[in-house]
Amino acid sequence: MHYRLLALDVDGTLLDPAGELRPTVRDAVLAAQQRGLRVILCTGRRFRTALPLAQALQLDGPIVVHNGALVKDVTSGQTLQCQYMSAAMYLQAQSLLRQLSTPMAYIDAFHENVDIITEPVERAHPFQQEYLQDNLAHCRIVDTLDIPPVHGVVLMGIMADGQSLHALRPAIEQTLGSQGRVHMLLNKSYQGYILEVLQAGVSKWQGLQYVAAQEGIAPEEIIAIGDDHNDVDMMRRACLGIAMGNAVAEGQAAAEGGTGMKDEDGLGTTPQHKARPVLYPTSLGITASHDIRWCLHLRYSVAHRNA
Repeated sequence: MHYRLLALDVDGTLLDPAGELRPTVRDAVLAAQQRGLRVILCTGRRFRTALPLAQALQLDGPIVVHNGALVKDVTSGQTLQCQYMSAAMYLQAQSLLRQLSTPMAYIDAFHENVDIITEPVERAHPFQQEYLQDNLAHCRIVDTLDIPPVHGVVLMGIMADGQSLHALRPAIEQTLGSQGRVHMLLNKSYQGYILEVLQAGVSKWQGLQYVAAQEGIAPEEIIAIGDDHNDVDMMRRACLGIAMGNAVAEGQAAAEGGTGMKDEDGLGTTPQHKARPVLYPTSLGITASHDIRWCLHLRYSVAHRNA
């Protein structure tokens, strides 16, 4: 099997447990590109915080950020594809989320130096306050979020303790139904968890599909590596989905049982052959040099692994 695109999650996959990009990892990704493998970062991060990593890896062209809601050009910062929240979804989300913490509205305004619109920091959960204090330079503080911003809203989210977010999540999912998508993720850089609401249909795979289509790359030519709930779609639908050893159970199941699909919704498609995944014992940040080099040789090793 010849693979042409390697989709990499960032936190928990590309970075080590301290959130650092190790030199061995950087060198392995550079080597992958030199051998012709297209590397695309697919992350829940906003463009501003993902950009330094893309630059360190000498990536050009597109990057999938905000869990697939945006595809941005690394060099220009131009938005190549977007899936903004509707005004109705925005109003519902902010009303539901503020039961626990004042929401953060992430917007697509990189060149205006603003990423987040939110209410006064003291209204937020203490875990979220720490995050906002560290990112005030790219926040716009408003009296109320009751009126949708002029800029496109990428997603809305709050940060809090896991117990409180777990209790709130079912009510949000029930209220939004099929109109919205809810992610609950471990906050790998701050305390607690993150609860995010996006427009229905938004996923890393959806963003990755756009990038692949623009470059003439088919799903059966894609490897996707991740560890968290927001990586499940791309690990399941790529021809080769690889779950990290530290992956959530849903992610490991997706890599073990998924099949590559030709379309986002899977209608009218047939399962593609999927190679047996490898579950690494740690994140790529520990042994990425070996792991990514292993991916470079998949065209030779897959036949042997499936023999």
